Amino acid sequence: MSTFVHLIADYGPADPAFSEVVHRLTAADPTMTVQSSEVRPFSTIATGFWIAQLGVHNPSFDDLLIYSNTAPRTTESTPERADTGGALCYLELDNGVPVVAVDAGYNLSFIADHATTFREIELPGDTGQFRSRDVFPRRVAEIANGNHSSLGVERSLDDVPAPPESVVCHVDGYGNVKTSIRTSEFESAVGTVTVELNDKSREVVVRDAVSDVPEGSIAIVPGSAGGGDPYQELFLRGGSAAAAFGNPVPGDELRIRSEQG
Repeated sequence: MSTFVHLIADYGPADPAFSEVVHRLTAADPTMTVQSSEVRPFSTIATGFWIAQLGVHNPSFDDLLIYSNTAPRTTESTPERADTGGALCYLELDNGVPVVAVDAGYNLSFIADHATTFREIELPGDTGQFRSRDVFPRRVAEIANGNHSSLGVERSLDDVPAPPESVVCHVDGYGNVKTSIRTSEFESAVGTVTVELNDKSREVVVRDAVSDVPEGSIAIVPGSAGGGDPYQELFLRGGSAAAAFGNPVPGDELRIRSEQG
């Protein structure tokens, strides 16, 4: 059985950790194809955003599995109780796509409404310090090949936090700033608003499409992510919206004010 695993992780730019994990996955299943996507270190918002974009809003296909390992260790570590991070979990989406991800922060927030199954994955008693390299890939390969014997207790989707309402989720290579604001929830009519982000305040035009944005103008438009109800995106025709706002990062909050306040 040939499987396609899309790995989303926060190891860092060109970090060989990606190579190690790909090697472990391939060792566990030589027929496996692995594609990797990097997110900002410790950003569960960016991770959750891309799990949803790849697992929900892009076409699904046979043998696709989304695997994410962004696992900020937020509990204080002590010699008596090593911080092992969040639980590795299995979710199945309503389109049939399986997701294996660490339940931490907002990693699962953007897909919770699309999940039909949510279970913890059982791991060895002592996973060691490098569980993402030494333990997780074996479980991913097993599950990708239909072996669900490691699936443990059911977990409640009610415990997954809702996605943050008005934050940066991703900044792409062109400097477009993808936000968590759904188009259906964006009430400003076409015109001008003030966007406050990263200690910057800019006048921004509201448009229904990128093609309607004048050269040199910063605009807020329905973006390329989010499917049928896309997320709003800050876009600068002929430049970088991110640079105009001092290069914000995922998790930065933005405030939008109309002329009426």
